[in-house]
Amino acid sequence: MNFCFVGEMASDAMQRFAAGLREVMLRHGHSFVPQPTDDIQLVFNFTDARRPRPFRRRAKATFVISVTEASDRQEVDVAKSWAPGAGGAGPDILKQAYPILIRAVSNLLLYRVWEPGGSCWQTYFVTLEQGAFPVPAELQEGTEEFFEYVYRRIEPLATSQLIIDNEFIPDLEPELWEGDEHTEEIYWAGQRLAAMDLLPAPFPIQELLSPTEYRHVQHLYNLGGLSYGNMSVRHDEKRFWMSASGVDKSNMRKVGEEILMVKDFDSARGVILLSVPPLVEKPRRVSVDAIEHWMIYHEHPSVGAILHIHAWIPGIEATEFNFPCGTRQLAMAVAEKVRQAPDPSRAIVGLKNHGMTITGHSLREIFERIEGKVVRQVPMS
Repeated sequence: MNFCFVGEMASDAMQRFAAGLREVMLRHGHSFVPQPTDDIQLVFNFTDARRPRPFRRRAKATFVISVTEASDRQEVDVAKSWAPGAGGAGPDILKQAYPILIRAVSNLLLYRVWEPGGSCWQTYFVTLEQGAFPVPAELQEGTEEFFEYVYRRIEPLATSQLIIDNEFIPDLEPELWEGDEHTEEIYWAGQRLAAMDLLPAPFPIQELLSPTEYRHVQHLYNLGGLSYGNMSVRHDEKRFWMSASGVDKSNMRKVGEEILMVKDFDSARGVILLSVPPLVEKPRRVSVDAIEHWMIYHEHPSVGAILHIHAWIPGIEATEFNFPCGTRQLAMAVAEKVRQAPDPSRAIVGLKNHGMTITGHSLREIFERIEGKVVRQVPMS
């Protein structure tokens, strides 16, 4: 895997941090290139916290980790109108850092803060799933152990393969153009999540990005916004209905725009195949977790529905690594946990630093099982 550095390392501390990152990446066999190329796999984007500048990636397969620093927790004030849910590092860090992550158009943010009292730098990982967690305080910055810990946390991102391309095929049966009992169940489940306060509104990325950058993100990923959680219901032996990406999941009804029919997965091209009504002018992309749901339905005919939420049930087993959403690696890790469950058709799998994926016979049956057990706080480590 090749990587490069872009942006400006404005301080001596940032330059030392960059040198440590480069050394640990090289030690683990990755190749440093001086300038980004079309096929660059990982970019470390060093940017100003007050004026974060994105790296303009040329391919969706390029992952970007932005790195920034603030002299104290109150220096950066970029989140006046929106505050995400609390993460493992506390809502103050997440409130400051999450908009930087979005403005820098990043997959992950390394947010470095000079702690009160002027004793040391503290580094936090900030994720797209609204998580924030620190490097353990006992690991002194600059040591080999410190950078090994950082590497272990970024390795899943650096080595993951996105499966988010969609092909829209206008072959959905006319009798399904207005939905069916399965799409009604998805609509009901979205309302139920809203009632349980487990359904954040889509994050308004268009309000934080310039028009040019927003158009570029649209070109690469066809995102209408960032939203959290998804759900699906099996339709027949091969196909399933699934919520779309970036929609208000408390009010999903429109087939081809808010709910989509996943018909198959083309593994040779890495493309999710979708059946849509011919009259939908611009179908919306299906949730990035479609590959995960496809793997589970394909392997377990007894699974009738799947729910993914950014919440937790204490005591559940979790994946070992926090792979990014929409990657083959996350899908395989979750599928393996479902496979290991006593009853794969009724499994609850924790996604490290992320949330849960729950299988069931129906969405209503899933909600009956988790009622009263779910907590909003996902443990971060």
